[in-house]
Amino acid sequence: MSRTRGAMPTSYPAPERRVRGSANPRRTREAKTLAHGQRVVAIDLARGLAIAGVVLFHIVWDLEFTGIISGVARHPVWLAFGRSLAGTFMFLVGVSLVLAHPATIDVRAFGRRLLTIIAFAGVISVVTWFIFPDSFIYFGILHAIAAATLCGAVFLRTSATVCLGLAVAVVVLPFIVHTPAFDTRWLAWTGFAENPPSSNDFVPIFPWVGITLVGMATAKLLPFRSGRNSAAKLRKHNWFAGVLVWMGNRSLSIYLLHQPILLSLIIPLSWVLSTQR
Repeated sequence: MSRTRGAMPTSYPAPERRVRGSANPRRTREAKTLAHGQRVVAIDLARGLAIAGVVLFHIVWDLEFTGIISGVARHPVWLAFGRSLAGTFMFLVGVSLVLAHPATIDVRAFGRRLLTIIAFAGVISVVTWFIFPDSFIYFGILHAIAAATLCGAVFLRTSATVCLGLAVAVVVLPFIVHTPAFDTRWLAWTGFAENPPSSNDFVPIFPWVGITLVGMATAKLLPFRSGRNSAAKLRKHNWFAGVLVWMGNRSLSIYLLHQPILLSLIIPLSWVLSTQR
């Protein structure tokens, strides 16, 4: 998530005439600002709010895992909260994909980001396999983001209508097609398993990539403006929102580091509390 400095346009010129099939000039300018490190503040704010929710979700999970609390982490409402966080990240993958590659795919940047996500997804699978062999993460949120990035790249040049139509199909299909033949870790990641193997984080391609396609359609339909100055103003006038933007800009690092940090604090706390009972 390294950034370099770049100039930010203070205003946008009048709409330019387009030739059918050509790239949207405004989208192209937006991609250039993103490529030079300018961020879309609304996206960083949403991503920051989501990663803050993930930290909160895992605080509760860790507290229950260590026996400090009970009856919360697996409550349907709390689990639904966790699913909503996953949906937010998948939606933002689609939005970011369209904004970053409006005319052509920047193969170098795309490949670097994709390989980074795949590598960390693999690390999480290996680490959780050692810690939770019966419920390790074989296809979690990072695996799903990598898959959604690849799938989304295929449909970057399609219209918002096509993306929405595909999204409906991807979301609905696993509720119609599900079979025990897919009830293995080698196949459950597709989303067609009837009873998928247990996992601490499971985000299959169907239906979750459908949410990424909705995000792509949204980015094609709505204008997004970027800028470093707007982020600075936000931090000045609303420190909490500024913190969320900062977190959103570093969401991958926070996601990778927050659990080891939380467990290093909560596990000793559980030991202390157990000796006092």
